[in-house]
Amino acid sequence: MWIQQDVDFRMPHPEPDPAATELRRLLNIMAALRDPVRGCPWDVTQDFSSIASYTIEEAYEVTDAILRRDFSALPDELGDLLFQVVYHARMAEEEGRFDFAEVARHIADKMVRRHPHVFGDAAAREAGMHAVAWDEQKRAERAERAETGTLAGIPIGLPALARAEKLTRRAARVGFDWPDAEAVLAKLDEEVAELRAELEGADPARLADELGDMLFVMANLARKLGLDAERCLREANQKFARRFGAVEAALAAAGRTPDDASLEEMEGLWQVVKRAERGG
Repeated sequence: MWIQQDVDFRMPHPEPDPAATELRRLLNIMAALRDPVRGCPWDVTQDFSSIASYTIEEAYEVTDAILRRDFSALPDELGDLLFQVVYHARMAEEEGRFDFAEVARHIADKMVRRHPHVFGDAAAREAGMHAVAWDEQKRAERAERAETGTLAGIPIGLPALARAEKLTRRAARVGFDWPDAEAVLAKLDEEVAELRAELEGADPARLADELGDMLFVMANLARKLGLDAERCLREANQKFARRFGAVEAALAAAGRTPDDASLEEMEGLWQVVKRAERGG
């Protein structure tokens, strides 16, 4: 005799994915903020142009947390940056252009295309092939977007030093480059002389042009030396801030401020700090 058993043939419910849950919550929050009736008055009035500067700022704050190795702050900073992506995607969805899913799909598809050594033919796993495949794919993507020319696709909004490096690295691929760092240093001497020649007339436009040339050559020099010009300058900024802070601290210990001190006195303290940092 057949006896019915109390068996649940339904598929078990999968455990919710925390990342997917929190992302959906964030997307819903963004939609609520942009609601034209019940949303935040400030958020409702924003557009792509007004939000762009915040996007750049948040990216720099992520970088700052990483450089300070403040990993307790990094999740918060990364969240701020993610919110910017969600913000732009929401505004685009409202205009019928694209949505967050399309943003995620584009970057996922791109990473698969650019990593055939991981997702494609095993032959592409040979040493060094991944860099070749990456560059070839990027060229194909630029061609697909009808971006022609060696320098096509390098964002204008990059920090100037970083863009200078990218422009010259791209030009170097087709042979337009100095042979070595010594040749770049010779060009730098030439640019310094040209800037010096403009000092007497002190025409602001000419000075800006010559100074720009000199900075551009410096970016080239960093590239030829295998260095990141943006990082070099960032570390120089940090060093200056650290040393000047030590000068202020030394003056404060004597009950004084930089306003009370002469340039010669501050320079003397600067050299003391510099020697101490170098262990001298």
